[in-house]
Amino acid sequence: MVGSELQRRVDALAEDLGRSVAINDPSVRLLCASRHFGDEDAVRVRAMLQRSAGSEAIGHILAQGVTRWTGPGVIPPRPDLDMLARVSMPLRWRGTLLGLLMVIDPDGTLTAADLDAIKTAAEPMAALLYRDFLVADSERAAREETLQRLLSADPAERTVTHDFPDTSTVLIAEVLSGETARIEVALRTALEAATRGREPSFYVRGRQGVLLGAADAAAIVKQAEDVLGAGARCVAGIGTSADGQAWVARDRAAVAVRAAATLPCFDGIAHWDDLGAYGLLLRVPAPARAHLPEPLLALVAKDPGGRLVETLAAYLDHAGSSLDTAAALHIHRTSLYYRLHRIEEITGLDLADGEHRLTLHLGLKLLPLVRD
Repeated sequence: MVGSELQRRVDALAEDLGRSVAINDPSVRLLCASRHFGDEDAVRVRAMLQRSAGSEAIGHILAQGVTRWTGPGVIPPRPDLDMLARVSMPLRWRGTLLGLLMVIDPDGTLTAADLDAIKTAAEPMAALLYRDFLVADSERAAREETLQRLLSADPAERTVTHDFPDTSTVLIAEVLSGETARIEVALRTALEAATRGREPSFYVRGRQGVLLGAADAAAIVKQAEDVLGAGARCVAGIGTSADGQAWVARDRAAVAVRAAATLPCFDGIAHWDDLGAYGLLLRVPAPARAHLPEPLLALVAKDPGGRLVETLAAYLDHAGSSLDTAAALHIHRTSLYYRLHRIEEITGLDLADGEHRLTLHLGLKLLPLVRD
């Protein structure tokens, strides 16, 4: 919550410039704003009403590198978003970025004197933000520390009192690609949006954001990717615990996020309940290709097109049912029998033998997890 003194300074600068002025936090969430002077656009109106400019506008602003600026600069317009050009001034205190001062300037008519006024106003604004930051950061840090202890695998650390309402679900969002300098901003922006309207219950460490409680995983992934911009990839894993043990849900979410990052079948979002055998296989270190069963390696080597490997996977996944396998592969059963015979010839294994089937099935499940 920003103080009345900061609001007063924002209003005073706006009157001096004859333009609306806003201050956002480093993740481009609106903190305070002046009245409008007929210069508002759709993005500013949305930010006033919803406290968020929207993921596309946020991504556009951050893509200009504004968090690294040391003085005022221009954020170009985005006509497709009905977003006018802006002048932005980073608000820093002792090197720490605390906010972004925004002044809409669609026609580039802010004068040198106006820019000087913006720079002069920035330092006391930054000092006020720093004062609020110290209070908020202390509270946030204490809550995040409590949450990390609650989710710890160490029983000694979990002996904490807490007021988190939902301890049965944990979501982990992980950024796999994107500009390193903006990863924490992107994750915090996405997780703050997911917890809007309730007490925040998440923390960010490195490339991962950990959220306690149910949330829309797809929306979190999209928002993080939008903030990071082109080429970014974020995935999510969800873990649950029927008896409300948060650390168990967090452990399962960690396995699920690895599945989301590794296995294309989950399309970037994996739930523990859907992992099946991968819930166990993903807990072991990724095997080298040489560690896979020799019969399977022989099949892969003799089958560059992957048709026999696909057939074997379908046959084993359908519990050896030739009828169901042929239907799944859209082939005649005669063709299926021929392929199965070739698989037995190449591997030297008998598909009627349960141990042989288990060896091949485990190998197939491990195949997408192998490291080079």
